[in-house]
Amino acid sequence: MPHAFDPYSALPSVPEFVLHSTDIADGKPLDVAQCSSLFGGPGEDRSPHLSWEGFPGGTQSFAVTCFDPDAPTASGFWHWAVYDIPASVHELASGAGAAGGKYLPEGAKMLANDAGGNSFLGAVSPAGHGPHRYMYVVHALNTAELDVPPAASPAWLGYQLYDHSVGRATLTPIFEIPV
Repeated sequence: MPHAFDPYSALPSVPEFVLHSTDIADGKPLDVAQCSSLFGGPGEDRSPHLSWEGFPGGTQSFAVTCFDPDAPTASGFWHWAVYDIPASVHELASGAGAAGGKYLPEGAKMLANDAGGNSFLGAVSPAGHGPHRYMYVVHALNTAELDVPPAASPAWLGYQLYDHSVGRATLTPIFEIPV
């Protein structure tokens, strides 16, 4: 069963800023649009609208991640990882995580999710496993570009975020498939 571990609690404390969405909300169930059909369930694999404000002055770029810490693995599950988002960008439209990053802002880069697709992967969990938290996080960074190769894993991006984060904004909706 999922547990209440917060993977960000083990990282250095950074100032929080505000993350808004017209598609997702803290503690609320995800809509079918942000779910996946990967294992035969309903879903559209559409990344949610995200907009942010109040980030620290001097922010040089942003990264956006979606992580399920409740996945039945020892390492959780990365659903989305985008980085090198220019500091002038403060919003991603719904669907920005489409295959290949064709709707991302110029200069932004997207890594493969943990299922191997170069796109946003919606929520998916084993039936009866209980509620999973999907942590959508915008990371404010102190560098315009990260040293992350295109074939890197989201975990490698996480190492870079550890060294370069100056602020963080989070929304954590939930999803579960009943038995």
